[in-house]
This record gives sequence, structure tokens and C-alpha cells, in this order.
Amino acid sequence: MQINDVDKYKEECGIVGIFSNEKINLSSMLYFALNSLQHRGQESCGLTYSNGYQLICHKDMGLVNEVFTKNNLNDINGFSAIGHVRYSTFGESTVVNAQPILDECSFGQISIAHNGNLTNAIELKNDLEYHRLKFNTSTDSEVILKLIEKYYDSSIEKTLEIISKHIKGGYAAVILEKDKLFAMRDCNGIRPLCIGKFSNGYIVCSESCVLDMLGGEFIRDVLPGEIIKIDSNGIETVSLMKNTICNTCAFEYIYFARVDSKIDGVSVYNSRFKCGETLFKECPADADIVIGVPDSGTTAALGYSKAASIPYTLGFVKNNFVGRSFIKPCQAKREEAVSLKLNIIKENIQGKKIVVVDDSMVRGTTCKKIISLLKKAGAKEIHYRLASPIVKSPCCLGIDTSNKKELIGSNMTLEEIRTFIGVDSLGYISIDGFLNSLGHKKDACLKCFM
Repeated sequence: MQINDVDKYKEECGIVGIFSNEKINLSSMLYFALNSLQHRGQESCGLTYSNGYQLICHKDMGLVNEVFTKNNLNDINGFSAIGHVRYSTFGESTVVNAQPILDECSFGQISIAHNGNLTNAIELKNDLEYHRLKFNTSTDSEVILKLIEKYYDSSIEKTLEIISKHIKGGYAAVILEKDKLFAMRDCNGIRPLCIGKFSNGYIVCSESCVLDMLGGEFIRDVLPGEIIKIDSNGIETVSLMKNTICNTCAFEYIYFARVDSKIDGVSVYNSRFKCGETLFKECPADADIVIGVPDSGTTAALGYSKAASIPYTLGFVKNNFVGRSFIKPCQAKREEAVSLKLNIIKENIQGKKIVVVDDSMVRGTTCKKIISLLKKAGAKEIHYRLASPIVKSPCCLGIDTSNKKELIGSNMTLEEIRTFIGVDSLGYISIDGFLNSLGHKKDACLKCFM
């Protein structure tokens, strides 16, 4: 049966930057890097690379393997590159708005790949247009490029420090000149970004799983409010805001990031597993089996199973060849888009009391359909557990969320939600329980739960 996955916060975007001291085949590195980040966006993807003399950009609508095939990107040789996979949170889903964005400025070519949202993008764009700067896209990413053009002061690094004081929101970006690569992260560290090393140079990327895929060595996370430069002299911090706190988006740990990534020093796998253990302590249930809703709920289900001493069993088969489908930006089309196909393993479900562990609930629609499937398969009891706190507020920092009226946790009591989705019991992890899953890191952006 097909299930419309409109009950989840959608991924942000994924970005990668590569700098090599020697000319290398960038296409294979970018292909594997962007494939590793495909879960963060499936609308479009692209790359900009430098051959040492100029920047060249290729981008198109579709998945990484489709776009690379379309553009015959099998033999790109150069020194540096940036890449992007997109889920649109600002601007229409069109090839014009696909990234990276390449611009010709008075000081030369520049290209950007950006993840997140600028909360003051409209205000900034209006001011830039007043100063006669012309836009080719409707994205907030181009706002950053035009700010660089407006405030350019002898070098990109100086200019980035200037414009970082003007832009607000949650963002991470990689910026390419013909002989330099820059990376910057918002002052609250909402969007993730890390640095790695390979034999000939450096990699900057949204998640550490990229480094593992490429055989790179993790160095560190980009700090909140930090701007770094990578060139033939190596890597250096050119600007760092003081007195910042790393409030990484909570949903990076709950849902967005790949389970084999580390985000700001926290293992995503360990965090989700500990959430599952805490869920049992806070919301125990008498059951025969524990199952997880794939993929993000699976690790928390394993943690719940261990803590409860209740066997973990496969309850669902997911068609991985469908994946998280081409996500359409308008709500009406999202309702039509099928991004998750699940089938129940009836032999494991029939006549059983079941704990179902899911990563989160936004609107409640998908949960309700999953529960209907389990009931049809003969489940005796269904106890639904959520490895995130109750989502009560929309996000304006880079996640495409509903308005407050559509958030089930904002409009119903726990008992009303339980009745609506049709389960025998319902439990969410507490905010304190979630924070404890992060171990030594006790700071995260929790605005969605307030």
C-alpha cells in the first residue's frame, strides 16, 4: 500500500565543497558525495567546478544519478568544486532555482550552494533591488550572492565577514571562487557543516557520512558564526563570532541526518538509540513485539526493545527503490506525491500486542494510515511511541513546515491525538529525555516543541 509522507518535516538541502591542490577527477567525488546527501533533497542537484581559470556550472531537476546522466558529467577535471541537492524551502522548484548559483561580478565569478533559510531575505532583497541589483532566481541563496556584490571590499573573506552581520536565520553555505573555497555557518549553528581532509585537499559537507563515503578524515565541525577559507595555503578561519552557542536543529538528530553521520560531535545512531531507551522509561507498554517505522524510527525502536526486553521484529517492508520521492513544494501536489511505500509483514503482526516506534508526528495523517494497515493485518493492540517531543510550532529556519493550525500537537491534547490516530496508547519522549540523548551536547534548537 502507498502512503503519502506528508506527515514529516521535509529535509533541508545538502551541500558539499571540495578543494584539491592538484587537478583531480571531481566528477566521481561529487557523485558519491551528493549521493550520500540525497536524503536531504530530491528536487534538483548540481555542481560548480573550477578548472583553475574559470567556474563552470551544471545543474538540473531530478536525482543525482539522473542529473549526472543528463549532463554527461563523467569526466570533470579541476581543482575545486561545490555541489548541492535541493529541497525548496524558499523559491519555486524550478531548474532556474536549482543550485549552485553562479554569478558574474565586477570582481570575477562566484558560485554558492546554500542550505537553510534567511529569515530576513525579503527585506534584504527589496533593499538590493532598490540599489539596482538584478536577481535571476527567487531563492534566498541568491540574496547572499548579491550582498557579496554590494558590499565587496577587496576580498571575498572580508566581504563575507561584513555580510554575516546582515543576514539572519539558520544557514550553512559553501562559496567558490576560481582559486578559493569558502564555508560559513549561522551564528546559532542551526544547520550542520563539517570539515574533512583527503590526500590532496579538503572537503566541507553537511554530514560526516560524506567523508566516510569518500575515504576522507573528519577534522571538525564548522563552528557557529565561523567563516573559513581553503586555498593552496591550506585551511584557515578568517572570521569567528564570539559568545555563540551551537543550537543544532533537533530534527537533524531525530529525522534529517543519516544514521551513520555525526552532527556536532553527536552520533546520530547513538542519539536515536538512546531516545528509544528513554521512551520505554518514560512511556512503558506491555507488548509482545517492538517494530520501527522505517527508516528513521528503526534505531529508536531497537533502543526501546533493548530497554523493555521486548523482542524487536520487522513489521514493515519498505520499497527502497522508491525512496523519498521527488518532493513537490506546493501542498496540493505533496498530497498527490507518494514518497513512502510500506508493506506489512502480516505473519509478525497478526494477534500481537505491538509497540510501534516512529521518529515524529507533524500532522498525524501518515501515522493514522500506518495504524490502519496494522489493524488490517490483525494487530491485537497498538501502542504508538514517538522519538521526538510533541511538535507544537512551525519553523522559519530552513524546514518547510505547516502553519500552526495544521500541527496536530498544537491543536489536540494527548488523548485527542490518541483517539484521532486510533491507538491503544500514545507516548512522546520528553524534551529533557531528548536532550539527554545528545550526551555531552546539551544545546539544540527546540523551537518546534515550544
